[in-house]
Amino acid sequence: MNRGAWWATVHRVTKNRMQLILSLSAWLRKQTIFNYDPYIKWPSILGRRTHSLKPWMIALIITAVVLVLAVIIGLPVYFLVFDQKVHYYQTSFQIPSIEYNLDFSVEHSKNRTDLKQKISSEIDEIFQRSSLNRHYIKSHVFNVRPSNNGLKINVLLKFQFTSNNADTIKREADSILHQKLKLNESFLKIDTSLPYLKAMNNVQAEHILNSCCGLGREFPSMERIAYGNVAKKADWPWQASLQVDGIHFCGATLISEVWLLTAAHCFDSYKNPKRWTASFGTTLSPALMRQEVQSVVIHEDYASHKHDDDIALVKLSAPVIFSDEVHRVCLPDATFEALPESKVFVTGWGALKANGPFPNTLREVEVEIISNDICNQIHVYGGAVSSGMICAGFLKGKLDACEGDSGGPLVIPRDGNIWYLIGIVSWGMDCGKENKPGVYTKVTRYRDWIKSKTDI
Repeated sequence: MNRGAWWATVHRVTKNRMQLILSLSAWLRKQTIFNYDPYIKWPSILGRRTHSLKPWMIALIITAVVLVLAVIIGLPVYFLVFDQKVHYYQTSFQIPSIEYNLDFSVEHSKNRTDLKQKISSEIDEIFQRSSLNRHYIKSHVFNVRPSNNGLKINVLLKFQFTSNNADTIKREADSILHQKLKLNESFLKIDTSLPYLKAMNNVQAEHILNSCCGLGREFPSMERIAYGNVAKKADWPWQASLQVDGIHFCGATLISEVWLLTAAHCFDSYKNPKRWTASFGTTLSPALMRQEVQSVVIHEDYASHKHDDDIALVKLSAPVIFSDEVHRVCLPDATFEALPESKVFVTGWGALKANGPFPNTLREVEVEIISNDICNQIHVYGGAVSSGMICAGFLKGKLDACEGDSGGPLVIPRDGNIWYLIGIVSWGMDCGKENKPGVYTKVTRYRDWIKSKTDI
């Protein structure tokens, strides 16, 4: 800018400011609080009464100005920092350097777990060393399958950013992956048969993230107390309440999107599926989710006058959308045996004492596996515990399942906090009585029956 233009700008700004001052003066002359004329020289008279602002009014004005400035400054900061939302993208890769192994299809197998960890670590490194490292959260590997050239895998990418940056972030993530993989520095290769990055809504993404079985609470993290603990949200996401006409009647366990496993004796009195609903979440009211029941499959050899074959399947009318709070438990192989004194958990909305009311919030209790030999001793159950049953609890009593827990899960942690269903609450004498531990249907004994009905 030359000198003449600079002086012209200064003159214009000065003139504008003078006009602003004169306008403000004219406004002040109209205000009775000041009655001020800038062209009259007021004599300095001590004791003249003035209408100056009081200290509390000044403080109030300053506070108001500070608040306005805070809002003006704070809103952009909020939208830049706190208005960030989670966004998911699905992509697919080829892995020509690794041959498909049947073990890759076995959930939580070591080979599958190691493969998923290797892929996730590779993707994590790519984005953590990129310009998107502040937005990238994690990757999730799913759908490992064979291809004509080694393996093909699907991966879910999780980012966090403000919504108005969605297109920019997607293009940048796409570019980062393309550039990295084209350099042949990674064992991952681009799958050209699919769109590279496909946006996925949060519900679909959460369903995929929680599709792995047995993801629940960490073990151990609870002190033993009488009557158990109130369960925390998402600790036991496979737990369901089976309800008759909207009232809790039995527990059940989610083993797939549409199948629940429970006790056959729950249906001794109410056999019509239309009267039954399944409720999910840690509280009975309000429930996190409710599903209608389509059908009930009771074991063919079950009879109400005996305890054997106390197992049933419940098919839901619509698939459950998995989330952090609702997803399935793992089923063990038929050969699995829980050793005596193993720590296991039973959960449910059963009464806290015999003939007591049902609590509204799910409860949990840690118990121990007791050998069938001990349970069949004369002073315990005198031979009533068959090979298709499991004993769990304590011979000293106190901690036990109770009325209303029937059909609910007995679970054990394996493979690093992956939970497996090993028992179904079946029968016992009273609740927490000495020498009368809980008796559970042994799930591994009926593993083939479950598969024949559900293909799980």
